[in-house]
Formats: sequence, C-alpha cells, structure tokens
Amino acid sequence: MAACWNFPGPTRLCLRQGDITTAPVDAIVNAANAGLAGGGGVDGAIHDAAGWRPLQQACQDIIHQRGPLHAGEAVITPGFALPAAWIIHTVGPIWRGGEHGEAAALRSCYLESLRLARERGARTVAFPAVSCGVYGYPVDQAAAVALAALAEGLQQAPGVDEAAMWLYADSALQTWTRAAVRLFGAPSP
Repeated sequence: MAACWNFPGPTRLCLRQGDITTAPVDAIVNAANAGLAGGGGVDGAIHDAAGWRPLQQACQDIIHQRGPLHAGEAVITPGFALPAAWIIHTVGPIWRGGEHGEAAALRSCYLESLRLARERGARTVAFPAVSCGVYGYPVDQAAAVALAALAEGLQQAPGVDEAAMWLYADSALQTWTRAAVRLFGAPSP
C-alpha cells in the first residue's frame, strides 16, 4: 500500500509499508548510532541485508576519519548487497521529553539525508522512522517533524524526485498517514 503527495515539479512524498531493505530506490536511509557500529532494529536489518562485514568496514573507515556522529548528522556509504546503490546513515536524537533540541536534530536528519542523496545523484530515497524505536521519539510527533522536513527539502532543493517513508507495521503507517493528511490534505490521486 502506498499514499503519495505531489509537490511542484516532479517531486513527491510517499508513505509505503514494507521492508526498507528491499526498497527499489537509489538510496536508503539508516537510523544509525553515533559510532556507526550496527545495532538492532532497522540498523541491524540494513547491516544484515547489505553484508555486515563490508558495510561495517566502510562505517568504521568514516568513524576513523571524522569521529562519532552527532544527532542530526548524516554520512553515506555504498549499498553493497542492497538493491539501493547508497546507504545514508543518520543519527537521530534520543527522546528526553522534547525540550532538548530533539525536533531540530530530527529535522536535520531528514534534510541532511536529502542533501547527501542529491550530491550522489539519487533520485529516489527510502527513509525509516528515525528515532522512533529504541531512541523513544513519540511516533506522532516524529511523523509531523519528519514529513514537514521532507516536504521542505523536496520543494526547496530539486534533485530528488521521490522521498518515501518505509514503515514496517500497519499501525505506524496509519499514524504517519494521519500526520501527512493533517499537513498536506488528501493524497494525490
């Protein structure tokens, strides 16, 4: 199932249900940790699907060059065994009640990921619900921040034709769809 909202030009924002590691896109976004060390949830699934050893080597090369990432930052590696050519790793904020810059950091995750996708020529990008797992960001609040950031990024800087949120659970898809309808109205036909 997919719902999409069209923006000026060829750009659109979609919500899709499924496994992000199988997304037929140019780049997928990974909800990574600061050390790019792999982990559970979507991060572990992406590492498993891409090939743990080559992806981990690429991630550790980045960490050795620049040090750990801060919340809101993003870096890029090849996609290795994934259908996607690129993996964009972004570190989401840990939810601490909403008064510690979490929304700004989460917004930055999406905008920085779009920027890296554009730089590599990726026309289609799949995003997970960054920070909504073990980092504890409330899903309804994260959806509003993420969708607004993606709409802004798609409209202000062309290059990416489609940004899609890939949501695994039906309940997550329903929450994100409600947020998108509040922000953008009914999906495009």
